[in-house]
Amino acid sequence: MKKAVIMAGGFGTRLRPLTMKIPKPMVPIMNRPMMEHIVRLLKRYGINEIVSILYFQPEVITKYFEDGESFGIKMQYVIAQADYGTAGAVRNAAEHLDERFIIISGDVLTDFDLSKALEFHIEKKSLATILLTRVPMPLQYGIVMTDSDGKITRFLEKPSWGQVFSDTINTGIYILEPEVLDMIPYREDFDFSKDLFPLMLSKNMPLYGYITQGYWRDIGNLNEYQVGQTESLQGKVDLGLIQSTNDLSLGSNVKIAPTAKFSGSNIIGNNVLIDAHAFISDSIIGDNIKIGTGARISGSTIWKNTEIGDFAELTDCVICESCKIGSSATVSENVFIADNCIIGSAARLNSNIKLWPNKKVENGAMLSSSLVQEEKWMRELFTDARISGLSNVEINPDFGAKLGAALGMAFGKNITLLASRDPDTVSRIMKRTITAGLASVGVNINDLQTTSIPQTRQELRSGRYAAGLHVRRSPRNKDLTDIIIFNKDGRDITLSMAKSIERYFYGEDIKRVKHDEVGHISYPERTNEIYIKKYIDSLDIDKIIHNKIKILIDYSYGLSSSILPSILGKLDVNVLSLHNFVDDTRFWESAEMQSAENEEICKIMKSLGYSLGFKMEPGAEKISIIDERGMWFSSSRLLTILTKLFLETNREREPYSIGISIAATGEIEEIASEYNVKVIRIKNSHSAMMEATREHSDMLFVGGVYGGFIFTDFLFASDGMYTVGKILEMICKTGKKLSELDLTLPHRFQCIKDVSCPWENKGTVMRLAMEHSQNMKRELVEGIKIFLEPDSVLILPDKEKGAFSIIGESSSLKRANEIADNYKAFVLHWRDNK
Repeated sequence: MKKAVIMAGGFGTRLRPLTMKIPKPMVPIMNRPMMEHIVRLLKRYGINEIVSILYFQPEVITKYFEDGESFGIKMQYVIAQADYGTAGAVRNAAEHLDERFIIISGDVLTDFDLSKALEFHIEKKSLATILLTRVPMPLQYGIVMTDSDGKITRFLEKPSWGQVFSDTINTGIYILEPEVLDMIPYREDFDFSKDLFPLMLSKNMPLYGYITQGYWRDIGNLNEYQVGQTESLQGKVDLGLIQSTNDLSLGSNVKIAPTAKFSGSNIIGNNVLIDAHAFISDSIIGDNIKIGTGARISGSTIWKNTEIGDFAELTDCVICESCKIGSSATVSENVFIADNCIIGSAARLNSNIKLWPNKKVENGAMLSSSLVQEEKWMRELFTDARISGLSNVEINPDFGAKLGAALGMAFGKNITLLASRDPDTVSRIMKRTITAGLASVGVNINDLQTTSIPQTRQELRSGRYAAGLHVRRSPRNKDLTDIIIFNKDGRDITLSMAKSIERYFYGEDIKRVKHDEVGHISYPERTNEIYIKKYIDSLDIDKIIHNKIKILIDYSYGLSSSILPSILGKLDVNVLSLHNFVDDTRFWESAEMQSAENEEICKIMKSLGYSLGFKMEPGAEKISIIDERGMWFSSSRLLTILTKLFLETNREREPYSIGISIAATGEIEEIASEYNVKVIRIKNSHSAMMEATREHSDMLFVGGVYGGFIFTDFLFASDGMYTVGKILEMICKTGKKLSELDLTLPHRFQCIKDVSCPWENKGTVMRLAMEHSQNMKRELVEGIKIFLEPDSVLILPDKEKGAFSIIGESSSLKRANEIADNYKAFVLHWRDNK
């Protein structure tokens, strides 16, 4: 094999400000561009005909490598005219690839033995071989699962923790036979991991994964860059560089004063002057650098053409090209200074600061930029379509204005965006700052003010808006604020749109509009009337009115209190209302207070003879229910009962499908067996519930285990207010009380055990659990559900903390507890690598 493709078109958004003036593959490691290290690796294994796929700032790469002759290779270039995805980009270079070739990214750091990978590829007669490696934190990479022979059985691209079935990841290095290119459409968006490899898998083509030994690191963000530099300096990766003795590598024309001192490992480039009493430790110094008298540099990288003043102090920082650091200046940890910056004498840059190109810090100034808070977002901004952070600390007004501008750039100016919030004070502040950022880039805003998420989604379905957002105090943690972004039809935004927003957020590509183009903020009327009409029209209200139902509703001081009473009045329901006004100070109550309130509701239900009681979540998306016996249903049991009601009242619509959380009990399948209905298990989140309605056009009902339910005739998302009306309709149609259904329906028990597990061990635990269950019946929707007929256990990684939940299920509580205990012991064993 003598041909290779280097993927060198990345923007390097998360490496900014290092990539403001150069593409990501040209960022230096050990004073050489990352892409040069890849070229040297390929040449080491006799691969000397290279095609580089370029997109962003291609001229920087072509100028450096030219035709490749000076590097002992032949270099050709293909410049993409648009982003066609990874496979689509390689397809554009097909004319140069008429024999077996390897694909590798130009911005990874690796010393893999490519000859062994090639031997494996040939031995297996593979059409495509993916080089795999094992990492402690596999979440941000594509997971690849293979059988014992190395044949690939499953792909999971950028999975959630519940889908991390292994710690074995796709390194982005592939060996391909040329005929594979025929499967890639020309000039269409087509990806290797998301499109080509799954297509080959579906056709049972010879597709293999080779687990490689050696070093591999994706230099995806600033932290990874610093780690890559440090580990290269420590010799953990073999880059084929000749290092001088005494842990000091010197370039040509280096002048070092006799009193200068060094500690640890250091690389010094060409034409460097180091003055008296300077001290350099574990650092990489580029070409044409002057280091002044008494300067102290520790754990730092200085690219080239830079002057460090007398007695300046640099610690664990990165300085790009053509900068000047003044005398006695201090540059602290995790500071990144872009090209052509001037730091004045005696200036102090505190930790965690990024300076964009051409910035000047005055003499004696102390810089403590608000970007220190942005370090929270260095890895990723979004979780699904949600941004969450500490209220008024991470999610603060500066952040909101910047996010609003990024949203506006991603969606485009002269469009109208819908905004809403809950009554929380921080939510009010944040919505205002986000809308200010939007208006500054020419986006108009229709502000619904204090409105629930379900109503906002319904309003978006009108087709009058390009997108929407909602700001709320997080229902998961009272100290967090959530910002949720919707697309034009009210669904959560796609991953590609989230990435687009991130690119603008991390970059400096915001284009403010002129005064007369600034967006307008309007306050639409009749939104409630439109919602109410849709609500009423989707129910058989005559059935409800005829039954004269008496119910209790605890509004929890939430948003539903502003609209649901009017709806229930139209249904002629006799309602006893509790906490029926909006109070943001009561949105979050202690467990003790909630317990006391629930006990009080129980007494009311028993004494006044109400047939049903509802407790609304303050955000109006979820509910809890108590029956006339004063019994609160668990969310899992409520799901079973509502599933039965829905199936019974929709017999005439069979066949159809329903979506049910993987964490729900097997009661669902037992009930559904009496109907011509398909049960599809889904991931245990609201975003997965919504996605299921998109993927399955015949899905009429989706149920979760946290009190959220989707009735797709009304909305593709959970709406607690509508759930109240739908339950009343189903009860009236069937004549069944929830208490009667609870007594007669199948009952299975669950026991949940939590196991702490460091994040870096989670992938290993999942891989060992997969190996443990490989010959057992199992379901891999989220986590690993193992069937121990007639029982089961679900090993579910926690998405937000270092832990697993072990859910044992059986027809007896004792057996469910035994199963959970047994598998808790397994997880502890796997966690500790015993």
